Amino acid sequence: MKVLLEVAKRIHRAAVYSGGRRRVSSGPVPLRDDCLIVGSSRELVQRLGSQVEVRTGFITEEEERALLLELEPGLRKKRYEFDHWDDAIHGYRETERVSWGAACEEILNRVRSIAFPEDSPLLGPVHVLDLDKTGYIKPHIDSVKFCGSTIAGLSLLSDSVMRLVKDNATNEWLDLLLPRHSLYILRDQVRYEFTHEILKDEESVFNGHKVPRLRRISVICRNVPGQRPHQRCSDVTRN
Repeated sequence: MKVLLEVAKRIHRAAVYSGGRRRVSSGPVPLRDDCLIVGSSRELVQRLGSQVEVRTGFITEEEERALLLELEPGLRKKRYEFDHWDDAIHGYRETERVSWGAACEEILNRVRSIAFPEDSPLLGPVHVLDLDKTGYIKPHIDSVKFCGSTIAGLSLLSDSVMRLVKDNATNEWLDLLLPRHSLYILRDQVRYEFTHEILKDEESVFNGHKVPRLRRISVICRNVPGQRPHQRCSDVTRN
Protein backbone atom coordinates (compact mmCIF):
# COMPACT_ATOMS: atom_id res chain seq x y z
CA MET A 1 0.00 0.00 0.00
CA LYS A 2 2.92 2.35 0.70
CA VAL A 3 4.13 1.87 -2.87
CA LEU A 4 0.67 2.71 -4.20
CA LEU A 5 0.46 5.88 -2.10
CA GLU A 6 3.87 6.96 -3.36
CA VAL A 7 2.70 6.45 -6.95
CA ALA A 8 -0.38 8.58 -6.30
CA LYS A 9 1.68 11.35 -4.72
CA ARG A 10 3.96 11.55 -7.75
CA ILE A 11 1.15 11.82 -10.30
CA HIS A 12 0.16 15.47 -10.03
CA ARG A 13 -0.15 15.72 -13.80
CA ALA A 14 -1.16 12.60 -15.66
CA ALA A 15 1.08 11.52 -18.49
CA VAL A 16 -0.43 11.08 -21.94
CA TYR A 17 0.94 8.11 -23.84
CA SER A 18 0.83 7.41 -27.54
CA GLY A 19 1.63 4.45 -29.74
CA GLY A 20 2.01 0.77 -28.93
CA ARG A 21 5.16 1.31 -26.84
CA ARG A 22 3.38 3.75 -24.47
CA ARG A 23 6.12 6.34 -24.39
CA VAL A 24 5.56 9.30 -22.11
CA SER A 25 4.94 12.67 -23.69
CA SER A 26 3.92 16.00 -22.20
CA GLY A 27 0.36 17.14 -21.52
CA PRO A 28 -2.12 16.80 -18.67
CA VAL A 29 -5.06 14.40 -18.68
CA PRO A 30 -8.08 15.03 -16.41
CA LEU A 31 -8.07 12.34 -13.73
CA ARG A 32 -10.58 11.47 -11.06
CA ASP A 33 -10.27 10.03 -7.57
CA ASP A 34 -6.63 10.84 -6.89
CA CYS A 35 -5.19 10.30 -10.35
CA LEU A 36 -6.24 6.68 -10.84
CA ILE A 37 -7.05 6.80 -14.58
CA VAL A 38 -4.65 7.64 -17.42
CA GLY A 39 -5.22 7.30 -21.13
CA SER A 40 -3.87 7.57 -24.65
CA SER A 41 -5.36 11.07 -24.99
CA ARG A 42 -7.06 13.79 -23.01
CA GLU A 43 -10.06 13.53 -25.32
CA LEU A 44 -10.52 9.81 -24.68
CA VAL A 45 -10.41 10.23 -20.90
CA GLN A 46 -12.97 13.04 -21.14
CA ARG A 47 -15.23 11.13 -23.53
CA LEU A 48 -15.30 8.00 -21.40
CA GLY A 49 -15.39 9.85 -18.10
CA SER A 50 -18.94 8.81 -17.23
CA GLN A 51 -18.33 5.18 -18.23
CA VAL A 52 -15.23 4.38 -16.17
CA GLU A 53 -14.97 5.01 -12.45
CA VAL A 54 -12.60 4.06 -9.63
CA ARG A 55 -13.56 4.82 -6.03
CA THR A 56 -10.76 4.40 -3.50
CA GLY A 57 -11.41 3.26 0.05
CA PHE A 58 -14.87 2.00 -0.83
CA ILE A 59 -14.61 -0.70 1.84
CA THR A 60 -12.70 -0.73 5.12
CA GLU A 61 -10.25 -3.38 6.34
CA GLU A 62 -12.99 -4.67 8.64
CA GLU A 63 -15.39 -5.00 5.71
CA GLU A 64 -12.71 -6.77 3.68
CA ARG A 65 -12.26 -9.24 6.55
CA ALA A 66 -16.03 -9.85 6.63
CA LEU A 67 -16.05 -10.66 2.91
CA LEU A 68 -13.01 -12.93 3.19
CA LEU A 69 -14.52 -14.75 6.17
CA GLU A 70 -17.42 -15.79 3.96
CA LEU A 71 -15.39 -16.47 0.81
CA GLU A 72 -12.26 -18.27 1.98
CA PRO A 73 -13.83 -21.59 3.14
CA GLY A 74 -15.34 -22.20 -0.31
CA LEU A 75 -12.30 -20.99 -2.24
CA ARG A 76 -9.94 -23.24 -0.27
CA LYS A 77 -11.82 -26.25 -1.62
CA LYS A 78 -10.88 -25.28 -5.18
CA ARG A 79 -7.59 -25.49 -7.02
CA TYR A 80 -6.09 -22.63 -8.95
CA GLU A 81 -6.67 -23.27 -12.65
CA PHE A 82 -4.11 -22.31 -15.27
CA ASP A 83 -6.33 -22.61 -18.30
CA HIS A 84 -9.79 -21.22 -18.92
CA TRP A 85 -12.63 -22.39 -21.15
CA ASP A 86 -12.11 -19.39 -23.44
CA ASP A 87 -8.43 -18.79 -22.53
CA ALA A 88 -9.24 -15.45 -20.88
CA ILE A 89 -7.87 -16.10 -17.37
CA HIS A 90 -4.67 -17.69 -16.06
CA GLY A 91 -4.09 -18.79 -12.44
CA TYR A 92 -7.56 -18.40 -10.97
CA ARG A 93 -10.29 -19.85 -8.81
CA GLU A 94 -13.85 -18.64 -9.17
CA THR A 95 -17.28 -19.12 -7.71
CA GLU A 96 -20.70 -17.48 -7.59
CA ARG A 97 -22.52 -16.66 -4.40
CA VAL A 98 -26.21 -15.90 -3.93
CA SER A 99 -26.62 -15.60 -0.16
CA TRP A 100 -24.49 -13.46 2.15
CA GLY A 101 -24.41 -12.56 5.81
CA ALA A 102 -25.88 -9.25 6.89
CA ALA A 103 -22.57 -7.33 6.95
CA CYS A 104 -21.59 -8.45 3.44
CA GLU A 105 -25.08 -7.91 2.06
CA GLU A 106 -24.90 -4.32 3.29
CA ILE A 107 -21.61 -3.82 1.41
CA LEU A 108 -23.04 -5.28 -1.78
CA ASN A 109 -26.19 -3.17 -1.51
CA ARG A 110 -23.92 -0.12 -1.34
CA VAL A 111 -22.20 -1.27 -4.54
CA ARG A 112 -25.54 -1.85 -6.28
CA SER A 113 -26.99 1.52 -5.26
CA ILE A 114 -23.97 3.40 -6.64
CA ALA A 115 -23.21 1.40 -9.77
CA PHE A 116 -26.65 0.57 -11.21
CA PRO A 117 -29.83 2.52 -11.99
CA GLU A 118 -32.77 1.76 -9.72
CA ASP A 119 -34.75 0.08 -12.51
CA SER A 120 -31.86 -2.11 -13.72
CA PRO A 121 -32.49 -5.83 -13.00
CA LEU A 122 -29.37 -7.42 -11.52
CA LEU A 123 -27.97 -10.91 -11.82
CA GLY A 124 -28.68 -12.76 -8.57
CA PRO A 125 -25.35 -14.56 -8.16
CA VAL A 126 -22.34 -12.37 -7.34
CA HIS A 127 -19.25 -13.45 -9.27
CA VAL A 128 -16.09 -14.02 -7.21
CA LEU A 129 -12.73 -14.31 -8.98
CA ASP A 130 -9.60 -15.25 -7.02
CA LEU A 131 -6.34 -14.60 -8.90
CA ASP A 132 -3.14 -16.23 -7.70
CA LYS A 133 -0.12 -13.92 -7.33
CA THR A 134 1.08 -15.33 -10.66
CA GLY A 135 -2.40 -15.12 -12.20
CA TYR A 136 -3.74 -12.54 -14.62
CA ILE A 137 -6.71 -11.79 -16.86
CA LYS A 138 -5.99 -11.60 -20.59
CA PRO A 139 -7.55 -8.95 -22.86
CA HIS A 140 -11.17 -9.90 -23.56
CA ILE A 141 -14.69 -8.55 -23.93
CA ASP A 142 -17.34 -10.25 -21.81
CA SER A 143 -20.08 -11.96 -23.78
CA VAL A 144 -23.43 -10.16 -23.75
CA LYS A 145 -24.95 -13.58 -23.08
CA PHE A 146 -23.67 -13.43 -19.53
CA CYS A 147 -23.91 -9.82 -18.36
CA GLY A 148 -25.41 -6.49 -19.33
CA SER A 149 -24.24 -2.91 -19.68
CA THR A 150 -22.52 -2.49 -16.30
CA ILE A 151 -20.08 -4.39 -14.11
CA ALA A 152 -18.88 -3.23 -10.70
CA GLY A 153 -16.05 -4.92 -8.81
CA LEU A 154 -14.51 -4.69 -5.36
CA SER A 155 -10.74 -5.28 -5.15
CA LEU A 156 -9.57 -7.34 -2.17
CA LEU A 157 -6.06 -8.23 -0.91
CA SER A 158 -3.98 -6.48 -3.59
CA ASP A 159 -3.56 -3.38 -5.71
CA SER A 160 -3.63 -4.04 -9.46
CA VAL A 161 -3.72 -2.38 -12.86
CA MET A 162 -6.60 -2.83 -15.29
CA ARG A 163 -6.00 -1.99 -18.95
CA LEU A 164 -8.80 -1.13 -21.40
CA VAL A 165 -8.02 -1.14 -25.14
CA LYS A 166 -10.36 -0.21 -28.01
CA ASP A 167 -11.12 -3.45 -29.82
CA ASN A 168 -10.73 -2.06 -33.36
CA ALA A 169 -8.28 0.75 -32.57
CA THR A 170 -5.53 -0.42 -30.22
CA ASN A 171 -3.97 3.05 -30.06
CA GLU A 172 -6.93 4.09 -27.87
CA TRP A 173 -6.55 2.84 -24.31
CA LEU A 174 -7.01 3.58 -20.63
CA ASP A 175 -5.08 2.28 -17.62
CA LEU A 176 -6.89 2.10 -14.28
CA LEU A 177 -5.06 1.87 -10.98
CA LEU A 178 -7.24 -0.33 -8.74
CA PRO A 179 -6.11 0.00 -5.12
CA ARG A 180 -6.97 -2.62 -2.55
CA HIS A 181 -10.41 -1.80 -1.04
CA SER A 182 -11.47 0.17 -4.12
CA LEU A 183 -14.54 -0.18 -6.35
CA TYR A 184 -14.32 0.01 -10.12
CA ILE A 185 -17.30 0.48 -12.45
CA LEU A 186 -17.37 -0.09 -16.24
CA ARG A 187 -20.41 0.96 -18.26
CA ASP A 188 -21.81 0.99 -21.80
CA GLN A 189 -19.30 1.62 -24.62
CA VAL A 190 -16.34 0.66 -22.43
CA ARG A 191 -18.03 -2.69 -21.73
CA TYR A 192 -18.68 -3.58 -25.37
CA GLU A 193 -16.01 -1.86 -27.44
CA PHE A 194 -12.93 -2.13 -25.19
CA THR A 195 -11.09 -5.23 -24.05
CA HIS A 196 -10.20 -5.31 -20.38
CA GLU A 197 -7.41 -7.15 -18.60
CA ILE A 198 -5.67 -7.35 -15.21
CA LEU A 199 -1.92 -7.13 -15.74
CA LYS A 200 0.39 -9.86 -14.47
CA ASP A 201 2.85 -8.92 -11.74
CA GLU A 202 5.86 -8.47 -14.03
CA GLU A 203 3.84 -6.11 -16.27
CA SER A 204 1.94 -4.33 -13.49
CA VAL A 205 3.04 -0.76 -14.11
CA PHE A 206 0.88 2.35 -13.86
CA ASN A 207 2.04 5.63 -15.35
CA GLY A 208 5.66 4.50 -15.21
CA HIS A 209 5.53 3.20 -11.64
CA LYS A 210 5.60 -0.44 -10.56
CA VAL A 211 2.44 -1.67 -8.79
CA PRO A 212 3.26 -5.03 -7.14
CA ARG A 213 0.56 -7.66 -7.73
CA LEU A 214 -0.24 -10.12 -4.95
CA ARG A 215 -3.11 -12.57 -4.70
CA ARG A 216 -6.24 -10.63 -5.67
CA ILE A 217 -9.92 -11.37 -5.11
CA SER A 218 -12.57 -9.41 -6.99
CA VAL A 219 -16.23 -9.45 -6.00
CA ILE A 220 -18.26 -8.48 -9.07
CA CYS A 221 -21.88 -7.38 -9.44
CA ARG A 222 -23.53 -7.33 -12.89
CA ASN A 223 -26.87 -6.46 -14.41
CA VAL A 224 -28.79 -8.93 -16.54
CA PRO A 225 -28.06 -9.47 -20.25
CA GLY A 226 -30.11 -7.17 -22.44
CA GLN A 227 -29.57 -4.18 -20.11
CA ARG A 228 -27.38 -2.40 -22.62
CA PRO A 229 -27.39 0.54 -25.04
CA HIS A 230 -28.43 0.10 -28.66
CA GLN A 231 -24.97 0.20 -30.20
CA ARG A 232 -23.71 -2.93 -31.91
CA CYS A 233 -22.21 -5.43 -29.45
CA SER A 234 -20.24 -8.65 -29.63
CA ASP A 235 -22.18 -11.89 -29.23
CA VAL A 236 -19.20 -13.85 -27.97
CA THR A 237 -16.25 -13.31 -25.68
CA ARG A 238 -13.21 -12.14 -27.62
CA ASN A 239 -9.63 -12.62 -26.43
